Amino acid sequence: MKRRDLMKGSAAAAASAAILTHATPSHAQQMDAAKKWIDSEFQPSTLSKDAQMQEMEWFINAAKPFKGMQVSCVSEILNIHQYESKVLTQAFGEITGIKVNHDLMDEGLLVDKIEVEMQSGHPIYDFWMNDSDFIGTHPRYNDIVDGSLTDFMANNGKDVTNPNLDLNDFVGLSFGTFTDGKLYQLPDQQFANLYWFRYDWFKRPELKAQFKAKFGYDLGVPVNWSAYEDIADFFTNDVKEIDGVRVYGHMDYGKKDPSLGWRFTDAWLSMAGAGDRGLPNGLPVDEWGIRNVDGRPRGSSITRGGDANGPAAVYALTKYVEWLKKYAPPEAAGMDFLEAGPVPGQGHIAQQIFWYTTFSATMNQPGSPMMNSDGTPKWRMAPSPHGPYWKEGMKLGYQDCGCWTMLKYAPMEKIKAGWLYAQFSVSKTVSLKKSLTTQHLIRKSDIDADAMTQAAPSMGGLVEFYRGPAVKQWTPTGVNVPDYGKMAQVWWQNVSNAIAGSVTPQQAMDGLARDQDAIMTRIQRSGVQGDRGPIMNKPQSAEYWYQQAETNKTLAPQRKLANEKPQGQTVDYDELIKSWQPATK
Repeated sequence: MKRRDLMKGSAAAAASAAILTHATPSHAQQMDAAKKWIDSEFQPSTLSKDAQMQEMEWFINAAKPFKGMQVSCVSEILNIHQYESKVLTQAFGEITGIKVNHDLMDEGLLVDKIEVEMQSGHPIYDFWMNDSDFIGTHPRYNDIVDGSLTDFMANNGKDVTNPNLDLNDFVGLSFGTFTDGKLYQLPDQQFANLYWFRYDWFKRPELKAQFKAKFGYDLGVPVNWSAYEDIADFFTNDVKEIDGVRVYGHMDYGKKDPSLGWRFTDAWLSMAGAGDRGLPNGLPVDEWGIRNVDGRPRGSSITRGGDANGPAAVYALTKYVEWLKKYAPPEAAGMDFLEAGPVPGQGHIAQQIFWYTTFSATMNQPGSPMMNSDGTPKWRMAPSPHGPYWKEGMKLGYQDCGCWTMLKYAPMEKIKAGWLYAQFSVSKTVSLKKSLTTQHLIRKSDIDADAMTQAAPSMGGLVEFYRGPAVKQWTPTGVNVPDYGKMAQVWWQNVSNAIAGSVTPQQAMDGLARDQDAIMTRIQRSGVQGDRGPIMNKPQSAEYWYQQAETNKTLAPQRKLANEKPQGQTVDYDELIKSWQPATK
């Protein structure tokens, strides 16, 4: 991204933020507006209408010092943030008298812009929607207002913190919490990457019989990568066509752009079995391959005790490239995250191992070709299969947790007004309706609500997943990553070389580990992160670290397996759902 253009954007945003709205509503008008929105938009809710009105009256009173003010924020382009920018900003403005300019942009550009603000100290936006993947970054750079949200809510933000915020109701609260136990980012949006498949095709007797005759086990939800590969091969090369349409057994994306990096940093390596046991992230080695001791990163190369270029990581990249080229539609290699996401909804994909649930809302609309006449989907989502290096106790997938992030660089009054909007957008008055509309679930009370139970049959397994026991194994990037913005860049740059065939998977991961270590070494030398920054291990042989893991009863790095394709294993989807029933309402 061009830094000059970003700084122009900074100046424009600052000028815009200084403008005040011309007309401010009276208290009576604000109460009438609150009632209108509660009656017409914010139903259903886990609160009664009286309780909703009480919560809105608190917002009206807390916002009095800021009536007529404009504030600015930005989030990535997702349906939930479109709802916020179009609907919630209007509601919030009418109820509180504060105008919010809620911009939407590509996530890669957003990350670049927030990096510019952090480096320059000059506000581009008054507050941000920033993924909790930055939880290892913000505390180490000390760039959150008052040091942390916990401290802000107890000090400068005390008078604008909703007494009914109910932090313990947020299912992703730990994702925005650092090793000191303090909250730095407030969850607003969550989606997982899960396994997606055509439930209707998997139930066809002739396909089930054909699959079992070839592979010797039942066609079903794959438990391991061996079964996923067999199913991909089966639909792409054996079935080939269903109802007159060319079908494929795998879908992915491979365009050289920042979203290719997310395809790997979003827990692909841990799904294969790289890293260590531990939740929400492996310790001492996480899914980025970074070793962390006493809260301080020590390196990601196998020679420094990391696992970014260990056998499990190389296997993960090898299978990604192989499956993309052998089993996915030819055009997939040229697609990015946003382009590839809706493709399964076109009706020619049998399964996808790495599918973001944020795209589910586009598939279950009435009249969609992916929906049955009774309103149930032809597809389902289920927990992702794992690779041969994976062990019980490791994380198994990724959850994207977009969080309200209050950097310290904007004027305090702007931050406080922005904090009110942030809380409004996740308030119990608003959250259930927003969750049902966008299928991003952030509150336990919403997940357990009767309205969610009624909606569950049309949501393809999303509600069952969030109510079930497996959800705890799906987590975002964690505290081991000391500078997400800089380090995420080197993933797509290195991985793309393996896709192009200019380097081997081993060489690509060696390059990744080298580049990550170079960034962490520079951070250590600068001293900018103080006593939270990296302390890089001295290089040792890989054998030394293999023996350390074996001696300490940890996992990473693991030695290369003699057999990386064990027998395929599947489970019947309906039986899987039944096994979760005690955890459901």
